[in-house]
Amino acid sequence: MTDHTDPRPRENTRASRPAPEDFRASRPAPEDTRASRPDAERRAAEHRHGEPAVTAERTAAGEIGVTAPGYRLTVAADGTTARLLAGGAYPVEFQLPGALDRTGAVDETLSVAAPVLDTSGPAPVVTVTRRSTAWDHAETRLVCTPEGPEFSWSVRGAGRLESVALFATRSARGGRGSGLCPSGHDWQTLFTPSPGPPRRLLRGAGESAVIGACGDARPGRGHWFFTPAPLCLALTGARLPDDTDPAAPGAGEWCTLGLGAPVRELTFTQLRYVPSDQGWHLSCDYEGHTRVDGAFRTPALLVSPGHPDPYAGLRAHRRWLEAHGWAPAPDPGERPAWWSEPMFCGWGAQTARARDTGRPAPALATQREYDAHLAVLEAHGLVPGTVVVDDKWQRVYGSWEPDPVKWPDLRAWIAYRHARGQKVLLWWRAWATEGVPEEFCVRTPDGVPVALDPGHPGARVLLAGNIDRLLAPDGLDADGLKIDFTADTPSGHSLTTAGDRWGLALLYDQLATIHDAAKGAKPDALVVTHTPHPAFAAVTDMIRLNDMLRLDDPDPRARVVPQMRYRAAVARAACPGLLTDTDDWCAPDLAQWRAYGAAKRELGVPALYVTTHLDRTGEELQECDYAALREQWERWRDRGRR
Repeated sequence: MTDHTDPRPRENTRASRPAPEDFRASRPAPEDTRASRPDAERRAAEHRHGEPAVTAERTAAGEIGVTAPGYRLTVAADGTTARLLAGGAYPVEFQLPGALDRTGAVDETLSVAAPVLDTSGPAPVVTVTRRSTAWDHAETRLVCTPEGPEFSWSVRGAGRLESVALFATRSARGGRGSGLCPSGHDWQTLFTPSPGPPRRLLRGAGESAVIGACGDARPGRGHWFFTPAPLCLALTGARLPDDTDPAAPGAGEWCTLGLGAPVRELTFTQLRYVPSDQGWHLSCDYEGHTRVDGAFRTPALLVSPGHPDPYAGLRAHRRWLEAHGWAPAPDPGERPAWWSEPMFCGWGAQTARARDTGRPAPALATQREYDAHLAVLEAHGLVPGTVVVDDKWQRVYGSWEPDPVKWPDLRAWIAYRHARGQKVLLWWRAWATEGVPEEFCVRTPDGVPVALDPGHPGARVLLAGNIDRLLAPDGLDADGLKIDFTADTPSGHSLTTAGDRWGLALLYDQLATIHDAAKGAKPDALVVTHTPHPAFAAVTDMIRLNDMLRLDDPDPRARVVPQMRYRAAVARAACPGLLTDTDDWCAPDLAQWRAYGAAKRELGVPALYVTTHLDRTGEELQECDYAALREQWERWRDRGRR
């Protein structure tokens, strides 16, 4: 899809530009419009009265001044910096040149030309060129839109991208300005839509943040809950405690930094916010997997001030992506009613039984165990509409065949659940290599498989064939997939893949193959992921809020209700057309499990992971707990019937 109002030229500025994305229809809920948008209303009024939204002119001193309804921007006469002033806040100073390092060549700036202003199009455009040590030509482009200045950086030459620093200059011009020069700010508080420590909803602007497709339990890598989250950060000049509700009033206006491009051009593994002493810049890790042979332009980066809270900023970010054709618009079509049924996922019950028996939790994903769990629930008047069979029902992760010892006849068991009016989802481990031919995998230089490679045609055929066998009526006849471990997206300069995509784009390719195969096998199949990036709404049907805690932290206890409200608000803002799986694991204690259960019907589809007692504390459920669950489920179902 092409945005014909976009003032940027439409020539092919990338080494290999894929065809525009054919986004799949999503299933929307009404957009959350509780937060006011005075900035949007003001800008709409400007257009209604036929007045120009943005004007720009060059001053006698050679600067370029841009005036818009919500901000003022001044580009320095020497082209090195731009200063943004919005809402009476301290100005933000942007370093314009950028640094696009390629393998074997660090990108340093040798000189910067005076900025060039073009007012012939629908929005003023400022272009700044520079001499680079790594590229034949390099320039920074600012499109001054009513929502804020939209930046992109382009180069010409040949090589493989290592990393791209946005709003930073690596200067080799000598004098006091040599070395790495970040942008400057007086922001105090940072919001990231990528959850980290569950105790915290916000962080200081002097702390780092990462949004991407990689993560795990080790220090500095705990951002695996959403992979990927929207590529959009929000900052404010107010100093707020880190447990503050991001939507609470009193923070003043927030400024968002949102990155966007066609999803298959997001070939980096993560976007990093890099703080420094009163400074900051952004960095994208390409890891040498993106080849430039001619011209390359980075994703666009919209700096958008004037939002009343970060969630309003995320909604605006999604609309910006939609306007460019970089994310699907919500589709008002009907979704299958069963998708909204209360869910039982056996993982929490498996881990509780592991506590009791001393056996590994994956060893307890058996027909006998699941029948026992469901019988307990039914005895208490609880019959879930959807049952998720969790880790590890498979014989091996990568072959996706039922373990015949654990599930003597999984097809017959699914048929029995269907006869009871229930649907069955199967847990799916993304990127698994166990049982996959080595040539279908991303591999180390010495040939060791590290991840299934969706860039390999054979791997795509394998994926699609196995999903058909799991979901098709003449196969196991399951009803969908719960996809986990997307944070295992491969990362590493030395790794090899059969295709030309990497990072977020490679993850998208895997999910697109899975989603298409699932719908081909069973049109109403449900695919659940934890990928609330707006573009990924095309390859998922439901966003899972993921685990409540990071159990590998030294002290994992946290107040879970605020954390899960924050995650649900991110999912609603970024993907309003999708349902939310509220998850249920792992509660710190029974009191917090009860509190979260009471909040679930406000956040999404109720999910239950336990049957008799909690795995973490061993606390047993009481009759009042089953009664509360019955009431919660009935209220949720009543809402769906209306």
